[in-house]
Amino acid sequence: MLRTPVSERRLDILEWLKDPARHFPPQRHGDPVEDGITADAVAAKLGVRRQVADTHLSLLADLGLLRAKRIRRRTYYRRDEMRIAEVARMFEKGW
Repeated sequence: MLRTPVSERRLDILEWLKDPARHFPPQRHGDPVEDGITADAVAAKLGVRRQVADTHLSLLADLGLLRAKRIRRRTYYRRDEMRIAEVARMFEKGW
């Protein structure tokens, strides 16, 4: 995790996913709070192609900061608050 470069876009994604209903339009399937947000929605908000958003979301999920959930043929991402708090505590302790 420490070798992964910090990206302002990834930090924005994490911030937006704190309150997805406020930052993203309603989705056809899946509740934004309970299920998460699709890569298409994140791509639209970032103004990039879906593949770019997929890369950011996959990296955050691989780090454990996001949880991925499949609904139909789409993957929905939401924050893993417990893991984010755990990482924050590690940095507070001067890891």
